[in-house]
Amino acid sequence: MSESPVKTERRGHVLEVTLDRPKANAIDLQTSRALGEVFRDFRDDPELRVAIITGAGEKFFCPGWDLKAAADGDAVDGDYGVGGFGGLQELRGLNKPVIAAVNGICCGGGLEWALSADIILAAEHATFALPEIRSGTVADAASIKLPKRIPYHIAMEMLLTGRWIDAEEAARWGMINRIHSAETLMEEARALADHLASGPPLVYAALKEVVREAEGMNFQDAMNRITKRQFETVDILYDSEDQLEGARAFAEKRDPVWKGR
Repeated sequence: MSESPVKTERRGHVLEVTLDRPKANAIDLQTSRALGEVFRDFRDDPELRVAIITGAGEKFFCPGWDLKAAADGDAVDGDYGVGGFGGLQELRGLNKPVIAAVNGICCGGGLEWALSADIILAAEHATFALPEIRSGTVADAASIKLPKRIPYHIAMEMLLTGRWIDAEEAARWGMINRIHSAETLMEEARALADHLASGPPLVYAALKEVVREAEGMNFQDAMNRITKRQFETVDILYDSEDQLEGARAFAEKRDPVWKGR
């Protein structure tokens, strides 16, 4: 039996997920299904609060869809598994923070995978592109997500031409949060993950659900759903021990102890 292309490591409340599929960390159907199982379990595990995704090695984060596997019979519209391509971009109810540590080439479906994270850190040598146009196909998830994340004209240029941008330009347009050296990228990602893991998980869940659901709503409708506690995560938060703990800790001038309940 071949070794799994998805490596996981638990560090306290943090799950590290490494795509390790030489030579380029491309994703085929089997790998996508494996990633979906990992992120489904992450979503459903109350002990895990934050995930980091990255690629093995120093050259590739992920180039996306494995065209060689496609040539051997993997259908582009095949069964990607729970969560859709890469296990993240269509996973329902994922209300925990995800950090992408982009350690190299990040293109096509690999860029879409990174865009499924909440925070993106990149190594200095990381590069980004949507080269699907050159292979006669559409970058479907990126066509939906990218024009909402960065200036429309920049997103459309990337989609229409497939041109590459470096980490500095990606940061300038707001595609990524910060740039780090290759040597410190994972150290910085872990420090951020540990910081988030020490925070209030019920608030994170409410934030992620509200942001996700409000994207297709007008402002007042979204506000009404919040104030009427019509978001499940908001309703849970407002009746939780953690809600009381936050107020008590503030009044007592101490750090809160979050229990996630």
